[in-house]
This record gives sequence, structure tokens and C-alpha cells, in this order.
Amino acid sequence: MADNSVLTVSIVTPDGKVYECETATLVVVRTMSGQLGIMPNHIPVIASLEVDEAKVKHDGNEDEIAVNGGFVEFSDNNLTIIADSAEKQGDIDVDRATNAQHRAEEHLKEARQKHDDQDILRTQVALKRAINRIHVAKR
Repeated sequence: MADNSVLTVSIVTPDGKVYECETATLVVVRTMSGQLGIMPNHIPVIASLEVDEAKVKHDGNEDEIAVNGGFVEFSDNNLTIIADSAEKQGDIDVDRATNAQHRAEEHLKEARQKHDDQDILRTQVALKRAINRIHVAKR
């Protein structure tokens, strides 16, 4: 019989499973509508995710995962995040993320000079992802 006082959390990307926890007591994510906290026995939810961190509280600890878009689905105390990409805090290469941030900032300047709206939007997403990775890694 399943334990109704905990959540099972899985974060998957096109490359496979990034994170799993079977003893979570709280998951906090940022959806397109705002921040969402999910505890055991929460009503079922499906929501699109922003580029932000996912926080998973379990066993007196808190794990932080950089999640870059996707969606969250919750039902029957099982929470699944399907993300475009995701990295656990300890797996983030800060130097690589910082280089990506600098490249995106330079590219954004060029795109704005060219007034290329599509390129501006694409580059803003890349910049947001890099900043998110840095933020999560440095917590």
C-alpha cells in the first residue's frame, strides 16, 4: 500500500531521468500562472512550467533542480516534471553556464541592433536558462 504522507517525484528530459525521490513532502515549482507548492494528497494538477528551479523537500533536506521549461503533472501522490532540460544543483558546471550567459548577452545585443524579433526571443530564453542554472548552482 502506498504511503499517503509522501510524494514520489520524477524529473525527466528527452535524454532520460534526471532526478527521482520517493520520500518528498513538498515540491515547489514556478508555473506560467505563478508559484505552485504541492504536498501529499494535493488535487490533481497539470501545468506548464517557467524556466526556474524546482525545490524538493524530503527527509529534512531540500534538493534544487534547474528546470528549463516543460510541464508538471501530479496525481495519486506521484509528481512528474517533463522538462526540455534539467540539471541537479550539484551537476551544474558554473563556468559553462557563465560562458553561456555571456554568449547570450552578446548575441542579444546583436539581435537588438538587427531588430530581429525572433532571434531576440530565442536569445532571451537562452539567457534565462543560463541565469537559472547559475542561480541554482550557487545556492
